Amino acid sequence: MPVTPTYPGVYIEEIPSGVRTITGVATSITAFLGKALRGPTDQPVTITSFADFERIFGGLHRDFTLGYAVRDFFLNGGSQAIIVRLYKAVEGKATKATYEVPNLTLEAASEGAWGMQVRVRVDKKPSPSDDPNLRAVAQRLGVQPDDLFDLTVRDGGTGAIETFLNLTTRESARRADRVLKAESRLVRVASSFPLPSNTSPSAHAGALTDADVWTDDTKSTPARTTAPADEAVDSAPLDSATYRGSESAKTGLYQLEKADLFNLLCILPDARGGDVPNDVYQEALRYCVKRRAMLIVDPKDGWNSVSAAQTGVSGMNLTGDAARNAAIFFPRIKQADPKLDGQIETFVPCGAIAGVMARTDAQRGVWKAPAGIDAALNGVAGLQVEMTDAENGLLNPLGINCLRTFPVFGRVVWGARTLRGADVAADEYKYIPVRRLALFIEESLYRGTQWVVFEPNDEPLWAQIRLNVGAFMHNLFRQGAFQGRTPREAYFVKCDKETTTQNDINLGIVNILVGFAPLKPAEFVIIKLQQMAGQIQV
Repeated sequence: MPVTPTYPGVYIEEIPSGVRTITGVATSITAFLGKALRGPTDQPVTITSFADFERIFGGLHRDFTLGYAVRDFFLNGGSQAIIVRLYKAVEGKATKATYEVPNLTLEAASEGAWGMQVRVRVDKKPSPSDDPNLRAVAQRLGVQPDDLFDLTVRDGGTGAIETFLNLTTRESARRADRVLKAESRLVRVASSFPLPSNTSPSAHAGALTDADVWTDDTKSTPARTTAPADEAVDSAPLDSATYRGSESAKTGLYQLEKADLFNLLCILPDARGGDVPNDVYQEALRYCVKRRAMLIVDPKDGWNSVSAAQTGVSGMNLTGDAARNAAIFFPRIKQADPKLDGQIETFVPCGAIAGVMARTDAQRGVWKAPAGIDAALNGVAGLQVEMTDAENGLLNPLGINCLRTFPVFGRVVWGARTLRGADVAADEYKYIPVRRLALFIEESLYRGTQWVVFEPNDEPLWAQIRLNVGAFMHNLFRQGAFQGRTPREAYFVKCDKETTTQNDINLGIVNILVGFAPLKPAEFVIIKLQQMAGQIQV
């Protein structure tokens, strides 16, 4: 507000500049959906390395394709992934392992058979009341020394050990359920065991240093196996309903509603040699359009020839304008499987493709096609189908991107079209880099113009919008994201009384028109050669 002068003198007033810098969003955060050995099944988890995946989700497992795709993503240049673990309960079997300690019931932190290898041990001081340090801790927590216990948890599969000191079942800052939920990757207090409780768990026999502490059932508690229904097992085969989940309950695919941003989506088949159901891809494509993301579609396992791919792609029903947000890559890739002593196995390519896109974005920008001799597929030993140029020419006009093998360069991505990239469609978003650049601009402007809401809708606001959006677009122009030698040729930002009429103002609407001239990849290089006729002396 302006300063109200009351006395003779000098007044200082700070005036806002009107500059609100728009920051470009990330372009290659990749979401992965599939089965894993362990890990949360009710929320997406962001990871920044394959080591994170190993620690949280158990790493590679021969029966789960998710781990291999995530490994390929980071191997090919990916930097940030969002993991959505899917789990379907097996009828008559427990989902989580349970551990019965006297006066305390624990359960595995997540679903799966891995919890059957976990053991827990409770320790207490021989004379708690005689230990001055323990008395001080108990006094600070507002409990008795006898109420405190130490919990040690060991994962027999990985050898990891977790230790939690001075826990209690009474109401305090060290109440066991709260501490384990916040700090443990292995166990939780079972939901069926109510806390706070007036009873404290009994200590196990022996000492933690005993050689047989993790094998003797009197010195540590294994998972409960008194009945077949107590045995926790891995997920049942995934069906379409499990993949899709519920939008209202935020399950399955819609767990991504809990994630702020993702740019690429990979859906892994239930088992190696399997396929993702077509209706799952169709649902995922609709969701990607809503979230301004790209869906990477894998070829079917039965597409073992070019003709099979030609006829099979139409049966997936990924058509219409929504198909601009999807791209398919053919064929599947072959890799050495460390879980099978290095034998060559066939895997879906989506993880490697997402990694190549992330690498290209980091090196060249989202406007560069993630294809060409620089788009090498790291860690790939071969392709399920080796194609010639002529066979490649049958698929490219259909919008099917091919993976090729070339001497010297090895396996590379050799196509950059969306599923609307068929020549007969003549779509303006025929190419992946054009579509991804548009999505990048849309998401960046969507987030960068939130401040406009509820501002006075008149020329001063429009001028601020032109200033800030224009600065963002000009920065992209300087990086080489658009065609044109000058900003006028490359982009425009229009927000004035022509775009926003008085009727729009009365309706509370401000219209911003942003245009850009995209760079399109040089997909076909034509070299014309002719002989020069010698000059004839006259």
